[in-house]
Amino acid sequence: MKSKFCMRAPIAALFVAILLPCIVAEAQSSALKSQLEAQYKPTKTTDDKSDIVTAGSVLILQKDRIIMYSTTTQIPPLNTYKDGKLSEGAFGVHQKLSSFGSMIGHPPPASDVQSRQFVTGEKFWVTRIDVQNDGVLFTLFSDPYNDIRYYSTLKFIYPHGASPTPDQVLSMVGEVLKIDADDSAKSDDKSGDQQQAAPAADAGQQPAADQAKADPAAAPAPPATVEIGQTTDEVVAILGQPDKILNLGPKQIYVYKDLKVTFVKGKVTDAQ
Repeated sequence: MKSKFCMRAPIAALFVAILLPCIVAEAQSSALKSQLEAQYKPTKTTDDKSDIVTAGSVLILQKDRIIMYSTTTQIPPLNTYKDGKLSEGAFGVHQKLSSFGSMIGHPPPASDVQSRQFVTGEKFWVTRIDVQNDGVLFTLFSDPYNDIRYYSTLKFIYPHGASPTPDQVLSMVGEVLKIDADDSAKSDDKSGDQQQAAPAADAGQQPAADQAKADPAAAPAPPATVEIGQTTDEVVAILGQPDKILNLGPKQIYVYKDLKVTFVKGKVTDAQ
């Protein structure tokens, strides 16, 4: 009996030693993901990626440059950021080689993929954030340009062998993506290659004035009140111009449709 217990103890310890780091790493990843999503609020798109359902943070690109493909493309291109350098990866290299081939008389490979390179100052959204073992992956989504929306992924790669803190990860992401506070809750559905992306308006919202009209339970305005001691200007501001004014020396009587206000030396002394 004792030997069985002795055998089980090392197995249990080994089991804990293997699982515990995984559990801790998963908790850390979940916490980092929550922090990133709180800072960079994700945008929800329609299933076919043709429009925005719920607007999140608008992001401004801080470095040149990233490549995006049309959302009709099955797989988005992968851009990377490492050691302070933004790279378009294999997708950018392919485009450059294709362009070079056309310059020397060789036609580029046939492709129906529509792509666009985004540069410093241009705007787009984040639709998903994934925390991976070697970095964090942002999925990006643009407003329409000439009626075409684009998307891509951007991976922030950790330094080799390092496990950065959440603050260090946020700082690294901030070197490339800045939140546009002014446009985070606005809509801009204009098309055209020169437009800057802005959030789609939330459906169902009404202007405050229209909403007040539509609300039958809205409190009525308080009745006009005239008090002893108010000046003629204050009464006119409350009741408007009188129908008649009776000048009786130091006394004046302002006659309204259903009210007479008496002033003595410019102040209310009676109202009937």
